[in-house]
Amino acid sequence: MELVFNGSLKLIQLENSHIKLSSFLLVVFYFPTTLLFPEVPSSLKKALLYLMTTRPGSGWHGSLDLVYSCERDTTYLTHALVKAPLKVQRPFYPEGKSVCHSVILHTAGGIVEGDSLSQTIRLRENANTLITTAAAGKVYRSNGKLAKQIVRIKIESGACLEWVPQETIIFNGAIYQQDLRVELAPGASWLGWEITRLGRSARGEKFLEGNWRSHTEIWQQGQPLLIDRQWLPAGEAIINSSLGLAGQPIVASLIWIGKPVSQNIIERAQTLWSDKQYLGEAGVTQTQARGLLCRYRGSSTADVRNWFTGVWQLLRLSLMKRSVIKPRVWM
Repeated sequence: MELVFNGSLKLIQLENSHIKLSSFLLVVFYFPTTLLFPEVPSSLKKALLYLMTTRPGSGWHGSLDLVYSCERDTTYLTHALVKAPLKVQRPFYPEGKSVCHSVILHTAGGIVEGDSLSQTIRLRENANTLITTAAAGKVYRSNGKLAKQIVRIKIESGACLEWVPQETIIFNGAIYQQDLRVELAPGASWLGWEITRLGRSARGEKFLEGNWRSHTEIWQQGQPLLIDRQWLPAGEAIINSSLGLAGQPIVASLIWIGKPVSQNIIERAQTLWSDKQYLGEAGVTQTQARGLLCRYRGSSTADVRNWFTGVWQLLRLSLMKRSVIKPRVWM
């Protein structure tokens, strides 16, 4: 199959088929049979689907602006401004009105070169919110252009955000940068994690080409509580180095900053790892702000998510005084 792009006109050549798509009209010529639905070849259906879901040539410049407010012990999504391909589902309350659950979707199916996505999320005083994603994120191979995503979060006094997205899969050849900055007011709490798979390892793919950068910063009253910058230029050397991936495809971090963690919580988080036959390496430490930092390097998304979920639920019970729960989209 050959793809030719010319402005808004796209031409796909499929053996003896020609498909043209303009901004307003789709015209299909198919020989020798007419385009009756039962007779449409699967390859032609795939081509049509590709054309109908393809993004602008310059990449998506999507955005998401959300504000959560608390009134009478109920947290509401009071402002939502979205621009494709980002979208937020209608809020739901599986654990009562005090905690608002939201699911963010990427309707285009993944990030490609030239995409620039931004999210701005604000929790007003005493708001409680849990945000996850509908599916694993995907960052596709690039021909040289950068794809980036910027997330800015502001959490006011007494508010708590649980930021628990599903994993991000960085395809071999991707050039991707993700920036996350959290501003915490005194008395605010943040729990967040990031799980990144470099290369589609299930099909034997390694991250041998491309570039991945991740910048995470957490601030309070102009002071940095945690600065975490990661950079991985693809290649055999860094993938196999003990200072890099050590031959593993997944790196992950969990961060809690809010009420101080005790030595007992740190030890229990370590035990949640050591008591299981998980694959990979893990570490647990206390941050300078008396928060909690968990690290993972390994090969199993299920293992790291199970461990992180266990630590998260430990923090929920011990510090947030909330019951154990998992987002329904994970089921």
